Amino acid sequence: MTQRLQGKVAFITGAARGQGRAHAVSMAEEGADIIAVDICHDIDSNRYPLATPEDLTETERLVKERGRRILAQQADVRERAELRDVLQAGLADLGRLDIVVANAGIMPMTPAPADAQDFVDATDVDLIGVMNTVAVSHSHLVDHGSIILTGSTAGMITGATTHPSFGPGGAGYQWSKQVMQQYTEQMALHLAHRFIRVNCIHPTNCNTHLLHNKELYKVFRPDLEDPTREDAELTFPLFQAMPVPWVEPEDIANLAVFLASEESRYITGQQIRVDAGSLLKWAGGMPS
Repeated sequence: MTQRLQGKVAFITGAARGQGRAHAVSMAEEGADIIAVDICHDIDSNRYPLATPEDLTETERLVKERGRRILAQQADVRERAELRDVLQAGLADLGRLDIVVANAGIMPMTPAPADAQDFVDATDVDLIGVMNTVAVSHSHLVDHGSIILTGSTAGMITGATTHPSFGPGGAGYQWSKQVMQQYTEQMALHLAHRFIRVNCIHPTNCNTHLLHNKELYKVFRPDLEDPTREDAELTFPLFQAMPVPWVEPEDIANLAVFLASEESRYITGQQIRVDAGSLLKWAGGMPS
């Protein structure tokens, strides 16, 4: 291991599984200690199950297995006070803060007729949750620290999640990821005097529970009444220019480690895609 993050502490939301767990494990492998947060219970509008306390415990185990310290606690990114409490406990235990990864996200999907609450919940988690994470943490970051946000190519490709099959939740997901691009640039500008970098990673389909669930399978295979994962996987590669169905959480984590390290010391305000060419393929927008 290169230990590019030796002695650093990372605050990661949505850390119980998926991309968040990959960030925690990859950064621990590079020498960082971790403050890990996840809601660990379901949100009614979100039709696929969210992470569990057992998932968060597994992330904790994996980080400790790599010889690093971790404080792992449940908190809802929609509640700023909860995030503040966890971060304060982490600072008391681990002593400093160098890296913030605002990763927690959901995509509630229900075709019309659907409740506007789906839109509210998507934006509360995917946008307000990111802002809450940055709000409680930026003043605690050491100078030359790094803030990494999880966006999505869905925020860059017109119509990616605004098809009626996605319902208000899909619209909220895409709108949140669009606004996040401007938020990244504004925060990068206002923290630049402290050499704190703010960048946003935009994945394509990623091999996590947000992709692998029954509701999304129905979107990819509307011709079938009860599509299976195998049915949906036939269409997943259509979204990317490279002939792959998805990227792995570790692909996103590899970039995050770089953005958290001193190797990226002058990279800030950037929108960086890990998308296997999906934006290049669909630059003119997705078909309706």
